[in-house]
Formats: sequence, structure tokens, C-alpha cells
Amino acid sequence: MKVLIRGAGVAGLTLAHELATRGADVTVVDKRSEIAGNASWQAGGMLAPWCERESAEEAVLTLGRGAADWWDAALTGHVCRRGTLVLAPARDARELDRFGRRTSGFSQLDACEIAALEPALAGRFGRGLYYAGEAHLDPRKALLALRDKLLGIGVRIDFGRCAASGYADVEVDCTGIADRRSELRGVRGEMLILHTGEISLARPVRLLHPRIPVYVVPRSENLFMVGATMIECDAAGPITARSIMELLGAAYALHPAFGEAELVQTGVGVRPAFADNLPRVERDGTNIRINGLYRHGFLLAPAMAGQAADMIFGNPAAKEFALEAHR
Repeated sequence: MKVLIRGAGVAGLTLAHELATRGADVTVVDKRSEIAGNASWQAGGMLAPWCERESAEEAVLTLGRGAADWWDAALTGHVCRRGTLVLAPARDARELDRFGRRTSGFSQLDACEIAALEPALAGRFGRGLYYAGEAHLDPRKALLALRDKLLGIGVRIDFGRCAASGYADVEVDCTGIADRRSELRGVRGEMLILHTGEISLARPVRLLHPRIPVYVVPRSENLFMVGATMIECDAAGPITARSIMELLGAAYALHPAFGEAELVQTGVGVRPAFADNLPRVERDGTNIRINGLYRHGFLLAPAMAGQAADMIFGNPAAKEFALEAHR
């Protein structure tokens, strides 16, 4: 079976992997000249279904639970399984209580237990929540490694062009916000990458604030991704001064060492979202769409890819679930 996938973001590449490993003849095309620059490239890479349940529907937890296993199987060595630490300044302790009431899968930590997990944060927070079952990866390294693996197993990936319709048995649109359907909206996310050798973190840390919640995700070579804003617009221009100040201020509240960090890079991505903020796999004859992954790209792309692959290979039960799970 020949399948054409439009879009080489996380949705398109995970689907290509799912289809190729089931025996399909897969081609991926993307109008960009390279992977870098799409919304997936700017992601945090947190595989955190229990934490995301704080502001998402139960379907995000249900569909996201298997994400870390999928990525670990597809790209061995890329997934870091050290959980997620959720903290709040003393003045915002109510936010920590609220977060806990809306989620599950965590243990309560006191100051000593926080220090044992993250020595750099010793003495800074009196209590926190620890989601031991969560994981994270570096999305840029993961996308590049997945691209290379796909090429190695015979998937064709063509950047800088849009293939004509008609030669494939099935075509799948994974173009995200570029799919300009009226029911899709853009949610702008801005992030920073900081460099400092003055602090070390082993896992993503979420710092709660009633107005500016932030997460800090450690990456290799003393780099830290700080994100991300949630702005209801589809403008893809440069990051705003206000967002830089807010993100830096939140990082500084986590640890003052971030005040002396080098601002290595800023980034902006526009996340595609439906009104309910849940993704959809939709079929119209031989055309399929995967879209609306919102802020859950790396978390939900494996489940969406599995559902789409089941549709393509004729699993009627999976097709029904794909349609019913998000109503």
C-alpha cells in the first residue's frame, strides 16, 4: 500500500514510522526546506500525561500513557524516565493544592525529599508534587533521529515541495496549522533556551503561578528549555519582550542562577487546536487528517498515528474509537 503523508512534524513522522513498520510504502513531503522551524521543533518534549490532566480532558491521559513506551521503542536511548517535579512559591501554595486536586499519579514531597530529587533546589521550596511515571525527551534530537531512522528503513522524505495528489492509495494531511480549516485555531507558544553551568536539573520542573505557570526542561550541555506561553492567536512572528521578561522572571523564581544564564535562543510555534483542545483523526474516503494536537504533540502523536494506521489497514474497531474518543 502506498501512503503519502503531508507534513514532517511530529504527527507526520510518527505516522510514517507506524505505517512503515507495518509494511506500507511511505512518502513524506513538507513544503519547508528542513525539519527545523515547525511547531514540533519548538516543543518541550515532556511526556507528562498525568500533569497535563490538570488542564486537559481525560482522553489526554488515556491516550498519552503509552507515549514514553512508544518513543523508547522507536528511538532507544532518547527517553529520560525521571518523572516530573511540580513546585510553587510559598505565596502560591494554593496553586499546588489545586493542581493536585485535578491530577493523579503523584506523591507529595516535603523540602527534604525535594532536595534529594533535585539538590540544586534544596531549601527553596517547602513541598511539591512528584509524578514518577512521567518522562521527557529532547524533541529536536528525537525528530532528527526519527527522520534518519525512517530514511534507513526505506521511507522517502522530500523537503521543499508539495507532491501532487493521485499516485498514492491513501493521503494523510499532517500539516498542523497550515491546514486552514475554519474549525482550527492557532495557539501561539513562545519559549527560551538558556545556558548555565551554575545549576543542574535531572527532570522537568513545573513552577506554578496563577498567571504565568512555566516549565523548565533540562537538555544536554547545560541547556534548559523554558516555556511556554499560551496566546490565543496564530501570529508566528518573533517572541515579544513581555514574554521574554515573564519567562525569565519565572525561571529566576525557580532558581536565581537563571538570572546569570546566557539567553541562547528564542522560539515561537503556533499549535493547531480544535475548540475542545483534543486531537482528531478524520477520514474522507482515501484522505485522512491528523490535527489538533494542541500542546500535546509528542505526548499524543503516537496514539494518533496508531489510530490512523489502523484506519488505513482496515481495523474497523480502531476507526470507531478514533471517532468516539474525542466527542
